[in-house]
Amino acid sequence: MSDLHRRVEETRAILARIARDFSPAVFASSLAAEDMVLTDLIFKDQLPIGIFSLETGRLHAETLSMIDRVKQTYGYDIALFKPQPEAVDAYVTRNGLNAFYDSVEMRKECCRIRKVEPLGRALAGKQAWITGQRRSQSTTRAELAVQEDDLGHGMQKFNPLADWSEADIWEYLREHQVPYNVLHDRGYPSIGCEPCTRAIQPGEDVRAGRWWWENPESKECGLHVVDGKLIRIKSVAA
Repeated sequence: MSDLHRRVEETRAILARIARDFSPAVFASSLAAEDMVLTDLIFKDQLPIGIFSLETGRLHAETLSMIDRVKQTYGYDIALFKPQPEAVDAYVTRNGLNAFYDSVEMRKECCRIRKVEPLGRALAGKQAWITGQRRSQSTTRAELAVQEDDLGHGMQKFNPLADWSEADIWEYLREHQVPYNVLHDRGYPSIGCEPCTRAIQPGEDVRAGRWWWENPESKECGLHVVDGKLIRIKSVAA
């Protein structure tokens, strides 16, 4: 059995366990390459796991087009959770449209409004949520566990691709002809909001293009931290 085949079977088993033991569970998809692997596995095994995405209002057109591609490929409408308009308007009125460039605090407040608050609504009433995070993506994810105790949301959090490599992701996508965001072919291994994401240079960290004006240690949006602190959620033995 190849390394990839082994990882695929392990991931399928994790997803099946989540569907069986942690219903209702949902998958938070950013519509990036990793998330398309999980999307494909969920649909191939016909697992009762809902899929949602955070439509921040500032995503690339290429990212938004993935919503239609998922519909065309799998016949599924991804649930979209958007920020509260009044919160966005208040931030922009008070600070300016692109105040997130001014400081880490301003950037995190923008992320809180556009991502963290909608995530809370998406997770309401659920027992577990799933992400496409991998350990090799950045320094802030080096100790990522497959299963974590997310006390902030009062549920279990799963990262089934934690030990997958970048090469694993792309081998799977190509072997199974899974649709993916065309920005990946333009030097964007990690894709967030359009004004906060740039293409990377050869040899750079895969998340170097996210919030490139900040130090690597601060490069999380708040979806995967506790109480605003860049610490790992407590790991749980799988």
